[in-house]
Amino acid sequence: MEHPQDFAKGLSIGIIMDGNGRWAKQRGLPRTAGHKKGAEVFQDITRYCNQIGVESVTFYAFSTENWKRPLEEVGAIMRLFGEYLLKAYDYQKENNRVVFLGDRSALDPKHQELMNDIETRTRNNTGMTLNIAVNYGGRAEIVRAAKALARKVAQGDMTVEQITEEAMSNEMYTRGQKDPDFILRPSGEKRLSNFMLWQAAYSELVEMDVLWPDFTREDLDRAIQEFNRRSRRFGGV
Repeated sequence: MEHPQDFAKGLSIGIIMDGNGRWAKQRGLPRTAGHKKGAEVFQDITRYCNQIGVESVTFYAFSTENWKRPLEEVGAIMRLFGEYLLKAYDYQKENNRVVFLGDRSALDPKHQELMNDIETRTRNNTGMTLNIAVNYGGRAEIVRAAKALARKVAQGDMTVEQITEEAMSNEMYTRGQKDPDFILRPSGEKRLSNFMLWQAAYSELVEMDVLWPDFTREDLDRAIQEFNRRSRRFGGV
């Protein structure tokens, strides 16, 4: 059997962590139990991606729309996020670079401080890039980039003609990173849910009928193998 390092090296992967609530409901547990289990899976899959040579992995942790969920659930997710921020310092030992995508201004100031510190401490690491999307929305990211370019034009730093796809990409949270080769969505759903809309223009979509808390390293191997069977033509023949 092919070793995972033989088919995963250099890949950029986006992961929509979906199904935590349904996993908990199936077991008669509160939705918060599903998020706790899902956070444990996130940590394990992150380490595995690093081990098999993945170049970057982006996890969709909390969307701009998730604030609409019950207050108790949102509070539990944010407490979990705070706990895992402290654990994120471990990734520095593994030479990972950690980047947070999204509008962090709405988050707890203590969390913002930790996020800034983790990004600074891991900035020069040369291993895998771990992107964590929190209070993130793909449309909001595009609007943010457009506003940044508009300000540059207004200030005379660039002309309208200099607004290119590359210029837009350079204003994204993922500036300088490779676009995802594929977007993985467990739980059987078949939509992007406002995730990496700009970056996913030519990403393959891989759906798997497994809830995120049940997701395993073997499932990731299967997703990567499915991607490697695809023919990517990027609009060509």
